[in-house]
Amino acid sequence: MPKTRSERAVARFLPTMVDLLVTYMEMTAPPSGEPLAVPLPGAAVGRETPDLSSYLDLYRAVGGPVQWDQRLRMPKAALETLLASAATHIHVLRVDGQAAGFCEFNDVGQPAVELVHFGLVPAFHGRRLGPFLLDRALRSAWSHRPERLWLHTDTHDHPAAQSVYRHAGFKAYAQRMENFPD
Repeated sequence: MPKTRSERAVARFLPTMVDLLVTYMEMTAPPSGEPLAVPLPGAAVGRETPDLSSYLDLYRAVGGPVQWDQRLRMPKAALETLLASAATHIHVLRVDGQAAGFCEFNDVGQPAVELVHFGLVPAFHGRRLGPFLLDRALRSAWSHRPERLWLHTDTHDHPAAQSVYRHAGFKAYAQRMENFPD
């Protein structure tokens, strides 16, 4: 707790920080076996290039409950550039046409591709749609022949996230406490 008047004044403008346990995971080979079956009639996954507004709506719907804010803090022009990049691939899960979740990969075409965001809109949890979305998106990402896919997940993410990633073929390679703005 700041003690002097000037320390208290400065502390009002500094973001509070939180420690999170971050787990880094990677895949070094594409998924094996047959693609997962469609778990729900009307469910489909496709690569899309959403406009900024559509992207942010889906980002908030998926990430709000688990406190995603990375894209919300990005300058608008930088996010638009990222979304328009050929190296950014966004796979959207739709159920009867309604956006139900997405996977976002960055650095597609490079040896190491990052799975930056993956998740479902909460109304679609519990229907086996997450593994289906992840499987379809991973197979597409591997079609570009990277050496590895990697991601990081933390204690704010959905409790089933690491299990879903492991089942899809990811293995943890590092774990550490990291400090983030709250």
